[in-house]
Amino acid sequence: MRVCSIVGARPQFVKAAVVSRKLREAGEEILVHTGQHYDEELSDVFFEELDIPEPEYHLGVESDTHGRQTAMMIAALEPVIEETQPDVLLLYGDTNSTLAGAIVGSKRDVTVAHVEAGLRSDNWAMPEEVNRVLTDHASELCFAPSEAAVANLENEGITAGVHWTGDVMYDAILDARERSRRRSTILDDLEVNENEFVLATVHRAGNTDDRSTLTRILDGLADAPLPVVFPAHPRTVGRLREYGLWARATDELEVIEPQGYLDFVRLLDAAERVATDSGGVQKEAFFLGTRCLTLRAETEWVETVDCGWNRLVGADPDAIRAGLREDWTPESSPHPYGDGTAADRIVRLLQCGLDVDEPERPFEAPTLD
Repeated sequence: MRVCSIVGARPQFVKAAVVSRKLREAGEEILVHTGQHYDEELSDVFFEELDIPEPEYHLGVESDTHGRQTAMMIAALEPVIEETQPDVLLLYGDTNSTLAGAIVGSKRDVTVAHVEAGLRSDNWAMPEEVNRVLTDHASELCFAPSEAAVANLENEGITAGVHWTGDVMYDAILDARERSRRRSTILDDLEVNENEFVLATVHRAGNTDDRSTLTRILDGLADAPLPVVFPAHPRTVGRLREYGLWARATDELEVIEPQGYLDFVRLLDAAERVATDSGGVQKEAFFLGTRCLTLRAETEWVETVDCGWNRLVGADPDAIRAGLREDWTPESSPHPYGDGTAADRIVRLLQCGLDVDEPERPFEAPTLD
């Protein structure tokens, strides 16, 4: 079995880490990095910390408009597929790298498999929603992280090749939490204590590319009752400077550089709560038992909202303030995303095609305590 794995952004590096280890025990993997996240803080450090093998191919496609970036990735990926002749093209998540891989794979004699299939926010203004829907419809194998994701696929007429595997991010966080506690010094470096700070991340174009929206988010975060540690995405830094908000942000928040994965997991694990517009951070917070405020009007991780670990506050400063100040107890701690062995299931399914029984229900999820 020869698998070509396509990655390009931080969340995909984390997901690919656990799957790649299993793949390379069972067969041959060719790892392709599109270059979508290309600076050291958002790319190289993840490969180092997570012991991901160096990509066999680095396409060097950097920032551009969504259309041009996706087109450049398609043009760069096709020769790789022609040269390596993989059996499976393995895609992760919902980035432009994902869609580019789906388009190339659908035009070649190669099975397209999508990890994190079936997630839906129902917000077509999000490029990620377009990417994930089109990728699912182009995939022969859809590896769904939850039963809700399976239902979403069924509602769109996708039933063949759909498997509920659980979420590979759960696999990753089980390992990363313990490693971060042993290796990370970020709390000492920042001189913060566990449960005595709020963690915040903002990077989505819908929040950063409009001055009034970014100002409203800053208004809400600035009124937090605890210090706010804010690892600033390069796009966000650029917009804060462009809009004349940089001085205020650095005065009212603890603005720091983007962090490596283990340092970020340590911050997320130790934070009293987190405010974020990242889908991955919402889910990681849920796995780590950290309450979350989502700076969006919707989420693809609906289970985290349903059980009370996540609140949707959008860019409303009053809702952000209330979410940061109010104390609330989540209603329950379910395990809708599996038992931490999704990578094993995915590799087994790839090895055996579709001739594999579905995982038993319910999962018996390990505790993170």
